[in-house]
Amino acid sequence: MEKTLAELAEWVEGRVSGNAQQMISDAAPFENAGHKAITLARSAKYLNRIESSHAGAVIVPEEFEKPGVNLLHTSNPYAAFARILALFYPAEQLPLGVHPSVVVGAHTEFGTDAAIGPMTVIGNHVRIGNRATIYPGVVIGNHVTIGDDVRLYPNVTVLERCRLGHRVTIHAGSVIGSDGFGFAPDADGYHKIPHTGIVQIDDDVEIGAANTIDRGTFGKTHIKDGVKTDNLVHIAHNVTVGENTVLVAQVGISGSTTIGRHVVLAGQVGVAGHIQIGDHVMVGGQSGIASDVPAGQILSGSVAMPHKTWLRVQRTIPHLPELRKRVSALEKQMRRLEDGDN
Repeated sequence: MEKTLAELAEWVEGRVSGNAQQMISDAAPFENAGHKAITLARSAKYLNRIESSHAGAVIVPEEFEKPGVNLLHTSNPYAAFARILALFYPAEQLPLGVHPSVVVGAHTEFGTDAAIGPMTVIGNHVRIGNRATIYPGVVIGNHVTIGDDVRLYPNVTVLERCRLGHRVTIHAGSVIGSDGFGFAPDADGYHKIPHTGIVQIDDDVEIGAANTIDRGTFGKTHIKDGVKTDNLVHIAHNVTVGENTVLVAQVGISGSTTIGRHVVLAGQVGVAGHIQIGDHVMVGGQSGIASDVPAGQILSGSVAMPHKTWLRVQRTIPHLPELRKRVSALEKQMRRLEDGDN
């Protein structure tokens, strides 16, 4: 595939300075881009070296100018590069239709241009939308609903009654709709609590590899529009994850917690159950969230210690700024006393 720089600018709603008819056939890293590739320079580190690039064109911020270089200007260079990269390297497309080895239950419906790969198992009363791509080894339970343009990679499992919206991508090995971790203890051991709810995943969600999203005990676990998760994320029963939230690798969210919109939980963040995290919260890696977090907060930190010590530490932390001032004042008094003695 080849595109002119002008065509790429139209694709990402940018503008061109330099040769708009430069032919581009690839997208590549800054250091490796050849004369028919487009690359990205979104920070000063690369913008200052732009004349050394051998790329056919460079994506730059809107206000940046450099005569003699073919530039594609855009307000969001990183997003523009992602869109162009996807244009030149589209996801693999399976042959349309249902492979002969697929096991299909009763009363299952397929949309137009769906592609169902080998060794997939599909239950009864399933609805699969238009242009869905389902890779080999996927298991889909009874009464599942799958929207248009969904992509399920190998060995994904979507269990009974769960619902996927449009343009959902789920990467290899993820399980949607497993039972939550619920057991009622008594003197004889633990009695399993049946989980009768579902998982609902809304539109434009991407779930990483080896995620586990548990169904609700009652009602639903709800992943709202635009959520993105990294690999190895666990979302427990009856959790709600708000629109456009990002969950990085190994995040674990306990049951019945509500995560707001545009939240970022960095790698290995652990979230306790039955709490609320507000919109636009950011939490640093390996942090532990044990109580409600108001909107807009930036948090980090977690240290394991004996529980009684931890309780005392938590009571002390809010007073540390004042204690620091008092210690500083005492140090000044001590110095004055020492100076007086001398």
